[in-house]
Amino acid sequence: MKTRASYRIGPLMLAALLSGCEPAPSLPQDHPSPQPFAPVQVRTEVDVAPASGFADQTGGGIFATADGNVIRLRLDGTKAALESHPGNTVTPGRARAVFRMGAGSALVEADNGLFLAQSGWLIAPPWREVLGTGLVATAATPDGAVWLGHASGLYRLQGGALSALKVNGQALDGITALASAPAEDGAQGLWFLRQETLSVAVRTAPGTWQVRQVSSLPLQEGERVVGLAGLGASEKGKGEAWVLTSSRLLRLAEDGWRQVALARKPEQVLGAGRFIWVNMDGKLLAHDAETGTWGEASGVDTREFRFLAADESGCAWVQLGAETVALSKGPVPRVLGLLEGSQVVEDSLVVSARLVPGVAPLTFTYEVAGVEVPVRGPAYSLGGTEADGTPKAYSFVGLEPGIHSLSAVARYADGTEARRVVSFDYQPLSTVALGWDKDIRPIHEARCAKCHDTGPARPLGTYTLWKDNAESIIAAVKDQRMPADGPLDPQLISLIQRWAATGANP
Repeated sequence: MKTRASYRIGPLMLAALLSGCEPAPSLPQDHPSPQPFAPVQVRTEVDVAPASGFADQTGGGIFATADGNVIRLRLDGTKAALESHPGNTVTPGRARAVFRMGAGSALVEADNGLFLAQSGWLIAPPWREVLGTGLVATAATPDGAVWLGHASGLYRLQGGALSALKVNGQALDGITALASAPAEDGAQGLWFLRQETLSVAVRTAPGTWQVRQVSSLPLQEGERVVGLAGLGASEKGKGEAWVLTSSRLLRLAEDGWRQVALARKPEQVLGAGRFIWVNMDGKLLAHDAETGTWGEASGVDTREFRFLAADESGCAWVQLGAETVALSKGPVPRVLGLLEGSQVVEDSLVVSARLVPGVAPLTFTYEVAGVEVPVRGPAYSLGGTEADGTPKAYSFVGLEPGIHSLSAVARYADGTEARRVVSFDYQPLSTVALGWDKDIRPIHEARCAKCHDTGPARPLGTYTLWKDNAESIIAAVKDQRMPADGPLDPQLISLIQRWAATGANP
């Protein structure tokens, strides 16, 4: 079992470049023409806390209720409570807010600290006592790290270790917003708003980060930054930072800053994947960067409106009066088995889809690398199904290594269609032989043993147990349900996948 020292906070090396903002006299402008749409609405009568939540791209969300409980809401309108794990040494107490950890996991702040929401449980991570209450915002970057904006500073969680980022020995406290997006020079960065100053942290070497004040931000006199959102990358476009100011909405495009010229003053902005949602003085707008289109939701009473969370499928969870509502532009298919931005190393993968309850589509088709694959329900499996209905794997052999997009398209009798696009990085298996003892055991001992050897979870401490449970282990780490102390690095997930796919050698 790891000692407490294994999770001691240590400052990462940082270099700071600080300079004042220099307002630009004018900006190129985007002029959206939002088209009205009647959103699909899934309503649940539950009074959630006035705080953030977590939306899962496979369907559903996790939220703190007004009376301090934690619940999972599903897209069929049902709900279920999350309970404290029996192995916890302390109960969470009253829940205050829920934050996003990654594509499939959430972090809950409660009276007694931070707890991971996984598989119906609230699990106390090993670093819970190190970082107490006071969480403000989170963001996940493509390298697998989760960043935590806390009242006491800015922290980076990766490999189960929590590190504090400091500039000249000083904590970066006072952060009010975080977003993952490329910096001005295109390098992957973490944007953060601190004491009304916008900065971006860029990795320059392993363990070394450069903090830059965003001097190019074209603020006008008296204008201030109030919110951030990150737009994800895909085959069709790079990621972008979106900045909400006290008077307008700006985005950092490849050619520099641009103003999104909206008809009214924007009040809130929320981003996930390739989607941006904007609350604009009683109007709710949705931007799909994959198609370059804007829509305006009709029939949504925004007088008692509040954003809660958004996911990569284009669904936003909002509070409308006494109801919690999931809104989307259409009955978007939920793709299972392949998450946005994931790395695929197997030659084949089981991919299926789940549809919003309601009218069944006339046809359902997947599109990948220019190939259309028609499938049937209820599994909507990309690889088809066995005679008993079990989904079969689809072979990716023939794809070139690199970024690809998978589209799941449902077409309906009224001529409409619902489309979900998932970007993924295909990296074929290496020919290097992997083994449990030299490659997988170190991962188990570093990240799994504390729960699966001496902790409350089922035993997994031997080669045989790992081999027999390889499929479920891979599913858990890919969905970021495990380990309990935070997501595995993408490289380690790939290593486990490759080991299992090449024979699970001892």
